[in-house]
Amino acid sequence: MDYSNRTEALKEALQDVEEGADMVMVKPALAYLDIIREVKNAVHVPVSAYNISGEYAMIRAAAKMGWLDENKAILETLTAIKRAGADLIATYFAKDAVRLLESAH
Repeated sequence: MDYSNRTEALKEALQDVEEGADMVMVKPALAYLDIIREVKNAVHVPVSAYNISGEYAMIRAAAKMGWLDENKAILETLTAIKRAGADLIATYFAKDAVRLLESAH
């Protein structure tokens, strides 16, 4: 799929639903937040987003270098994906997110 063609992404998601998909997935999540929103607005099945390993590695590496606060970056990243419209998020940060969310309450 041509990553610069959002119409094609939407067409493929709609085709998947027409063919009987119970949910659709957008990946990678961060570079496609706009597509997550477009798909969410167009389909009537859950929208899943895959926060891929490269996105995970970028945050881990930047935190290791002291360029950002890792915990804040994790929560902000996952919040952005959810805010874009993802019903489900597959992420390597799952255990970290649970720990951070539990400690916030």
